[in-house]
Amino acid sequence: MRVLTLDDDRLLPSDPGTRTVAREIYGAVRALPIVSMHGHVDAALLAHNQPFPDPAQLLVVPDHYVTRMLVSQGESLEQLTTGDPREIWRRFCAGWHLFRGTPSRLWLEHELVDVFGVDITPSAESADLLYDELSAALRRPAFQPRALFERFEIELLATTDSPLSDLAEHLSIIESGWPGVVVPTFRPDTLVQINHPDWQANVQRLADISGIPTGTYPGYIAALEQRRHHFLGHGARATDHGVFSAETEPLDAGAASRIYQSALRGRLTPDQCDAFSAHMMFEMARMSRDDGLVMQIHPGVLRNHDPAIQQTFGSDRGFDIPVPVDFVHGLRPLLNAFGQDPKFRCIVFTIDETTYSRELAPLAGAYPSLRLGAPWWFLDSPAAMRRFREAVTETAGFYNTSGFVDDTRAFCSIPARHDVARRVDSGYLAELVVRGQLGLDEATETAIDLTVTLPRLAYAPR
Repeated sequence: MRVLTLDDDRLLPSDPGTRTVAREIYGAVRALPIVSMHGHVDAALLAHNQPFPDPAQLLVVPDHYVTRMLVSQGESLEQLTTGDPREIWRRFCAGWHLFRGTPSRLWLEHELVDVFGVDITPSAESADLLYDELSAALRRPAFQPRALFERFEIELLATTDSPLSDLAEHLSIIESGWPGVVVPTFRPDTLVQINHPDWQANVQRLADISGIPTGTYPGYIAALEQRRHHFLGHGARATDHGVFSAETEPLDAGAASRIYQSALRGRLTPDQCDAFSAHMMFEMARMSRDDGLVMQIHPGVLRNHDPAIQQTFGSDRGFDIPVPVDFVHGLRPLLNAFGQDPKFRCIVFTIDETTYSRELAPLAGAYPSLRLGAPWWFLDSPAAMRRFREAVTETAGFYNTSGFVDDTRAFCSIPARHDVARRVDSGYLAELVVRGQLGLDEATETAIDLTVTLPRLAYAPR
């Protein structure tokens, strides 16, 4: 069996002189608290604080990066998500070599070694031994969710929540007296995308939950505003919008109302769906200006590329694939209306790297309300993080970005993902020092700002 270790200089520059500088910068940020402003960890995990059931449910089943890779090599998604936990773990360990060179490998190694103290590399041979070792650890109080939250030094964890949620788990956390800070994020996609298969049922639920009739367009808007205030009352800092395009062209009230009524009757054209989606993005921006929730936009994904997978396993498993995005024209109506407004804040994420230097950096370098989110999803990797810094810094600087977000469902990967970002940023800043563009003190200060100061500011409650 191979020994599993972590190289303390992993991801730092290979040049010895630059690496020495990077070590010093990284030393100033490696132990800073984690500000986790966007992710998909279920609040119930921390509300109930029950032990994780088994290693497979902790490290494999919820992590679509892991299951996706295994499925690409012929494994069954059904067996990886609903099968016997020990057998899932065996399949994962037998496929360990598939993760070579991927960010998943970095995260998993960090979790196994740093979180659980494992010193054996996963393999078909070691699978059962590791399963038993990890299972024993998970039964100990030190590995319950709240204990790990504190050990990870998470300052704040933002979840992502349905607009129809009563947020009972968040309230339970608040009332428990536990000092951990867990806040909801308002994700209204299923209510504002009128081509969603459950849209009509969701709009009726919106009326039931808000107490505001949604049979008219004004009632629908008022009910959405009520739900946003419900989230604010439970500590929410932001909204989150997973849209196909970046279009934000508003409709006049009459046109919006007519399309809304057509949607209630189930009589829609594709053009109406697109127009209403763009209009509602504008409306969400208007609401954010009014209530102070930071608007996060995540466009550019063809979600559920495989409808059969979606139908069987749900919308988070349907093989989402990146597509090109036009931010310049798409965001123009929104930014013309709110981009200079000091009460509006918007953070844009993308997985279309071609837009970094051509579109996003110039936009963020001009509009004071706009910030660039971290490389996200397929770009949540060391090489892509570096490409992001190289593409946007000369135009937008560091201070028009919002800090790292981990965007994870896999709770124990949170510190690993933040550590990768800190190492990559330390290496990039070290090269600026070696080239004479920054002093070491400035580079260290910038690293600290990227790690904690900028996310705190970007998502500060108003």
